Amino acid sequence: MTGIDVAAMAAGVLEGRRAAISRAITLVESSRADHRASARELLAELTPHAGGAVRVGISGVPGVGKSTFIEALGSHLVAQDKRVGVLAVDPSSVRTGGSVLGDKTRMAELAVSPKAFIRPSPSAGTLGGVARATSQAMTVLEAAGYDVVLVETVGVGQSEITVAGMVDTFLFLTIARTGDQLQGIKKGILEIADVVCVNKADGERVREAEATASELSGALRLVYAGTSGWVPPVVTASALESTGIERVWNRLVRHREFLGSAGLATKRAEQQLDFTWALVRDELEQRLRTDEHVAAVREQVREQVLAGQMPASTAADLVLAAYDGRDRPPSADS
Repeated sequence: MTGIDVAAMAAGVLEGRRAAISRAITLVESSRADHRASARELLAELTPHAGGAVRVGISGVPGVGKSTFIEALGSHLVAQDKRVGVLAVDPSSVRTGGSVLGDKTRMAELAVSPKAFIRPSPSAGTLGGVARATSQAMTVLEAAGYDVVLVETVGVGQSEITVAGMVDTFLFLTIARTGDQLQGIKKGILEIADVVCVNKADGERVREAEATASELSGALRLVYAGTSGWVPPVVTASALESTGIERVWNRLVRHREFLGSAGLATKRAEQQLDFTWALVRDELEQRLRTDEHVAAVREQVREQVLAGQMPASTAADLVLAAYDGRDRPPSADS
């Protein structure tokens, strides 16, 4: 992506041209120093036009049918004449170095809609980098006029908290289970969820799904006992049969109404502050990786730590000292 005309790219995004949107997202995902400079310039142009979309994060237990649900929800919104963007956050790309187009192929119907834009997850090197790329891709989609941005977590664990810190409303998907209905659902997930949906409530599983929803409602009442804030509602739906999808969307909208314009503005402002420090941490990590003084001690640190000759705390101090310049020889001017 050489010779970037940022002004032309920004104009293309604001006009809603898909090619420009794709190139803009590729730019903000890049970790190259020159691309980051261009991305900052692009985002400065786009940010005044962003912020108007409904931002929804979606996560779920394994086997919940997340992609099918997102396609059902996205298709429902498109039918209401809304433009829908779908982004994926995949912390597994931190280990594998990339992502596959699985989500795009599984959402075949939504992917061909001119009112929808589906973006596979970025390969960003760190979870902080993934958050940076996704948050900035959200700005691009909002500036392009998308009404709803759905952010899907492909991985598990910390990714849910990462996504919850970028969206207005966090939707957690689960399925009916036999035995202990709450097994495998961490309390922490219930604490960050704004709406819970029991998916696959179809065929012979309807009654079991309703029982699970009832039990989860009781658990959430205990989690939020004594508070006056929003208590996450639990609803049932079938993405396969596209039933209950409107009910889920209504609960998501109701949560935004509960926040109100002032509450939503405060939430987004706090998210931007948290994101600021996430960017700082990500940038510092990138600088540590490329600093020539750190490179000079990296192999020594690696060998001694692996050989058990140096504790991790000492190794970390040595790397930081190299970066800070305390071990650098004095310059000729000093």
